[in-house]
Amino acid sequence: MKVPSDLKYTKNDEWVKVEGDVAIVGITDYAQEQLSDVVFVEILLSAGDEASQGESCATVESVKAAADVYLPVSGTVTETNEDLPDNPEMVNSDPYGEAWMVKLTLSDPAELDGLMDAAAYEAYCQEREH
Repeated sequence: MKVPSDLKYTKNDEWVKVEGDVAIVGITDYAQEQLSDVVFVEILLSAGDEASQGESCATVESVKAAADVYLPVSGTVTETNEDLPDNPEMVNSDPYGEAWMVKLTLSDPAELDGLMDAAAYEAYCQEREH
């Protein structure tokens, strides 16, 4: 399981990468492993949408299950990954790169303080496996 150290994580297995005031959101390697083969991704937000922390931003379906993807932070959506619905398998092959889901301008950077760093997230995943 990969857990990049430059990201923040949620207990729902989303990650957020912050570049200046832009937050990039996706699901973690742990999440895609639990789902197994992803066959469908629907992005629920559009550029210009105001979105709140905890709001559902995407739906991911696999051969095993379906899952909602929730925003780790609030902000205004600037871009969605338009390639992902046509290539849902990218969630399995590159969860931290090509399979990002939404980009948004942070409205409350302090929300990041409530998220887990890589070490805390790794420990959280290990707890769930026992």
